[in-house]
Amino acid sequence: MMQMLCTLRRWLRGLEPQVRGRIQGSWLARFQPWLEQRAMFRFQRQPLARGVAAGMFCGLIPGPLQIPGTVLVCAWLRGNVVAGGVATFYTNPLTTVPLYALAFYLGALVMPGEQPLPAWGSVAPDGDFSVQALATWMQALGTPLLVGLPTLAALMALLGYAAVQLLWLTPALQRRRRWARGR
Repeated sequence: MMQMLCTLRRWLRGLEPQVRGRIQGSWLARFQPWLEQRAMFRFQRQPLARGVAAGMFCGLIPGPLQIPGTVLVCAWLRGNVVAGGVATFYTNPLTTVPLYALAFYLGALVMPGEQPLPAWGSVAPDGDFSVQALATWMQALGTPLLVGLPTLAALMALLGYAAVQLLWLTPALQRRRRWARGR
């Protein structure tokens, strides 16, 4: 496990010169000072953790706005755009409905009173999945969903940030423990 984490860290650090080289030869070259200041393409612990947190937060934004939202949040938080973009992929057609149901339950926990989850069969009587049925079901979720989505997004961002920090520091902490035992 530790060997795999060290290999991952080396691979990520090796990506940085490649990304910088591609930026030099593209239309982004004139923005390089701004990009450098924002750490948007640094593959170090803090920018990666912030990028993953931004991607996890923006992953719950509907459809095509996930990546642009992640880029803006990464610029604001000085996070890695590549890590943020990859982190948005935890939402996909297979995970959207369970994540939205979880967001509904989180919103129902926060809101006063009982908030029942609308049944999928009420919007799609034959049980078939369609974009229109999904949109109708999401509208039926109402206020608990509107409260639960930002709550779930913040929770996912916090978990993503903590996971990157923990994974990045695990080899160093293990070396420190071995060193302390050897004394």
